Amino acid sequence: MRAGELTSLESIMRKKTFTAAALLAAATLTLSACGSGDGDSGKPVAVVSEEAGAEKAATALDKPFEKPDLVLTDTQGKEYDFREETAGKPTLIYFGYTHCPDVCPLTMNNLAVAKKQLPQDQQDKLRIVFVTTDPERDTSAALGKWLKGIDDQVVGLTGDFDTIQAGARTLGISINAPRKDDKGQVVSDHGTQVIAFSPKTDGGYLLYGEDATVEDYTKDLPRIIEGENP
Repeated sequence: MRAGELTSLESIMRKKTFTAAALLAAATLTLSACGSGDGDSGKPVAVVSEEAGAEKAATALDKPFEKPDLVLTDTQGKEYDFREETAGKPTLIYFGYTHCPDVCPLTMNNLAVAKKQLPQDQQDKLRIVFVTTDPERDTSAALGKWLKGIDDQVVGLTGDFDTIQAGARTLGISINAPRKDDKGQVVSDHGTQVIAFSPKTDGGYLLYGEDATVEDYTKDLPRIIEGENP
């Protein structure tokens, strides 16, 4: 069910290569409103606008994003400096939340399944980072429990919402503070992009939309780990 456009779209991402500025303008305009209340049916309250005309799962950026300056808290309750901890490592980052009924668990499971098909040495190199958009409910313990059912090697991060929101925006990913809709459902509006960072440059040079499949990630991850374009 579509809850309505959250913002007016001025452009749709149709080309495979964008400047960082153009991507920022486009990516921040597409949000997913995932809603669930305690004991609700788990049905999504909105559908994300799909990227049109894409032949490949990944969009290569001609001007990669810098890693966001995110110092948050991991599932062990310890400080985690995203830039420092992932420096020189192939890294995927995704912003979502554990109460999301559809896009977030699907995306994370797709990544986890693809990762587990890699040789062990490549799995050990890869960093997958999940940053909550709902830090009030997604405590370190809650994140740890949720991620354990997906892949306990995924790094889960929580912390101050303003810090998370600012970090996401540097990657062209827009998120809003969780809210209740008129039915009392808690809704988190957030972009659904996965950003891949090169181990060679630490730049975020690939973007995946929510339509990326297990097969897409399985095919691309070996090259991402080497810092190459799929």
